[in-house]
Amino acid sequence: MRTLTREKKKPGASRARKTIAAAITAAAAAATASTALAAPASAGTASASTASAATTLAATGARQASAVAFRPGSGQLVVTWNSELIKILGIPGEQPATVHPTRSFALLQGAEYDAVNSITHQDRPYLFSVRAPRDARPDAAADQAAHDVLAALYPSMGGELGGILHTELAKIPGGNGRSDGTQVGAAVARHLLGLRAHDGSAVTPPPFVSGNLPGDYRPTPPDFLAPAFTGWGKVTPFVLRDGRQFRPAAPPPVTSAAYAAALNQVKSVGRDNSRTRTKDQTAEAVFWASAPIWNTWNQVAQGQVLSDGRQGASLERTTALFASLDFALADAAITMYDAKYHYAVWRPITAIRLGDTIHNPAIKGDKHWNPLAVTAPDPSYPGAHSTISEAAATVLSAFDGPRVHLAITLGGVTRTFGSFQAAATEAGLSRIFAGQHTRLDHQAGERLGGQVAAFVLGHFFGGHSTGRA
Repeated sequence: MRTLTREKKKPGASRARKTIAAAITAAAAAATASTALAAPASAGTASASTASAATTLAATGARQASAVAFRPGSGQLVVTWNSELIKILGIPGEQPATVHPTRSFALLQGAEYDAVNSITHQDRPYLFSVRAPRDARPDAAADQAAHDVLAALYPSMGGELGGILHTELAKIPGGNGRSDGTQVGAAVARHLLGLRAHDGSAVTPPPFVSGNLPGDYRPTPPDFLAPAFTGWGKVTPFVLRDGRQFRPAAPPPVTSAAYAAALNQVKSVGRDNSRTRTKDQTAEAVFWASAPIWNTWNQVAQGQVLSDGRQGASLERTTALFASLDFALADAAITMYDAKYHYAVWRPITAIRLGDTIHNPAIKGDKHWNPLAVTAPDPSYPGAHSTISEAAATVLSAFDGPRVHLAITLGGVTRTFGSFQAAATEAGLSRIFAGQHTRLDHQAGERLGGQVAAFVLGHFFGGHSTGRA
């Protein structure tokens, strides 16, 4: 059995981590950053020359094993497992309807991250390290951790996952290093799954009781589906203290001028047969609605990893990037649902159809109004695309800089951007053009996503403490 250890952050910072620290400061308007670098343990001096030689060879082997994590292109295996999760999520019935997919991404990437870091000691652990033999291969550890997490979450996919593991491990030279690495990965996955076993994700969601006052959320046409993820805001976050930590301020009342302006905008540009929405705005609305937004940003990260330099990013960099990204997305989803059901604001389609009941002189109702896209079954404030996209853009910008050439392809259509932020902003605004949200929802989501991501980055690179083991 592997021994679990809690690691303290050690001084020192690489140039890359100083760049990330600067991005955190810009995003959070606070926090100085340093990085956890652990020096490798020195081999003891043997009195006999043969023992000394053996020790030197063992230390060399250990350095070579750990160095695999820093080899350009070694991050490909993380992309392989991340892609497999996206594939699984696309299979009807595989993902439990009451468990948000961002939880699976966070568990997968957290396990890979702590498995690799248990061997390299390069970064601050997410929750823990396990004691690893000096020759343990970090790539084998990451592969085993990924396999074990996904196999536990999706047991019916065991055969396919086992095949991927076999293929990935076959790329690693056999011997003690590979087997020791797999043991490390298995121990990390087992412990992380155990720690998250009672995080509230399996609790039966409470039934939602609709209000009947102006502004109160209620199920929406055409199918009037029951609201989704009603209890997700109470799930234990991965890094934040709780789902209320960055709860947005209350939106303006429906009788206010600010609400009228926001609603009238979506009434005009979000209508199914709108004459004020441009051709490109329609294209944006269709584009960003063609895939789950958390899948899209994971695929964006995949592209960044594979295009990092000539050979691609290292395993160490890739696990750090994906862990930061998916912890931010998972916690953003939790905080977003906390706010959605705390304020329970009705959707634009309800507000516009019942506009004459609001008693706001600036709002005129339209009982026949329909949005461009079918409305999602949850309250309006804050917007999901805006929250998730801002969280993703904040993390990716911290790793790769504010200016990148970004090409995102969804449903066979490619759109290009000059920065992650530009893509995130378009994703959020697209939901106004789709008739899903008001600008108030978008702005609250942007603030929330940015705050969550800055806090997550701070946990790893800026010295923030979550106060949890």
